[in-house]
This record gives sequence, C-alpha cells and structure tokens, in this order.
Amino acid sequence: MALHEVLSALADKTGRAILQKLQEGKINSGDLAKAVGLSPQALSYHLSKLKKSGLIYETKEKNFIYYELDLTVLDEAIVWISTLKGGKDDE
Repeated sequence: MALHEVLSALADKTGRAILQKLQEGKINSGDLAKAVGLSPQALSYHLSKLKKSGLIYETKEKNFIYYELDLTVLDEAIVWISTLKGGKDDE
C-alpha cells in the first residue's frame, strides 16, 4: 500500500463513515451496508478502495465475509505529516 492510497481513502467521506462503523468491531458486509446506508454494490466499491489502502481486511467465516480495521498503515501517514509539520517549525 502506498501513502497516496491511504490519504485518498481517508479523504472520502463514505470511506470514513465505514471506518467509523468498523471502530465498533468486526461486521459482515450485509450489516455494514445497512449501517452506513449503502447498496451492496456501492459498499463493494468503497471496501475495495479501503482494502487496497490497507486500512481494512476481510475474513471469511462460513457464508459471510467480515471486515475489520487495520490501522497500522496510518503510522506511515502520521510520520509523513509530522515531517511536514517539523519542516515548518524549523524555519
């Protein structure tokens, strides 16, 4: 995953709503679609973008796919943002 993919995913309002719902814990795709008010097709698009960025991952249990947060990729973004802020303070 690249930093630009993480930042792009975070810039999307719907993606952020999905991440906020996932803060509550693991949830299957059907329940997640209902919770954020999206059709399954629309949810699939946003989940794909979030998975590509590394912010979420999926697990399969029987006939269900569950989604969970994986915020470890935020460390790179935080370091990059901190570097920018550090550069401004040095001037």
